[in-house]
Amino acid sequence: MTLPELPRARAIASRIVVVPSTGSTNRDLIAQASEAPAQWPHLSVLITDDQTAGRGRLDRQWSAPAGTSLAISVLLRPDELPGSLPVGAFGWLPLIAGVAMKRAVTAAGARGAELKWPNDVLIEGRKVCGILAELLPDASAVVVGSGLNLTIGADELPVETATSLQLAGVEEPDPDAILAAYLDELRVLTYELANAQGNADGSGIRSLIERECATVGRDVRIELPGGRIERARATGLDEGGRLMVITDAGPAAVAAGDVTHLRY
Repeated sequence: MTLPELPRARAIASRIVVVPSTGSTNRDLIAQASEAPAQWPHLSVLITDDQTAGRGRLDRQWSAPAGTSLAISVLLRPDELPGSLPVGAFGWLPLIAGVAMKRAVTAAGARGAELKWPNDVLIEGRKVCGILAELLPDASAVVVGSGLNLTIGADELPVETATSLQLAGVEEPDPDAILAAYLDELRVLTYELANAQGNADGSGIRSLIERECATVGRDVRIELPGGRIERARATGLDEGGRLMVITDAGPAAVAAGDVTHLRY
């Protein structure tokens, strides 16, 4: 697959740079936006369909055959938005990105797409997109990286719990339409959060994510950093976007961990 000119996405983004191949779009965008900030305004995008050293949460590797997926990194500069977005509210940005991508995938024709906390997009329980957000070294901006499987075949999936839009019934995924829908949602939701001074309740962002997130209200298995396993009932999000759960020991908040939806 060769990426098209992306006219719809370019009408939304402040800048789009397409590279034929790279190790990590997140790493590249962090470096370039740090070295030349004026050249990389809010909602700048670095994208490729051949990422060779991508990473996910918990430092897991993310890989796909060249031309079968999109690696999309978007720069979010809160100081260029109306209102303000304190660093303490940055934790909502990857959750917002998850909602934006879930809506974009649904608009592309994927049925049954759902959001797993904090920001994995699943189709029928299989992962079609993972998202990793990282701060610039000076904490002035956030780079949100997404790995979206477009046309990976069943025999090429990196793990059995993954899927692609094509396997989910989207015969010819349109990279331009998907990227444009994702950026538009991300732009609007980020604006709303900043316009409310980072207040997730005043902006309605917390309630919106709770409605969109299929994890809330589910029984889950949580693998915490360090390897400890917990089973719990997810009840909602706290004021910082952490997952609120009820375990055998009582209520708790999960800031980081690998969550699995239980079917029984």
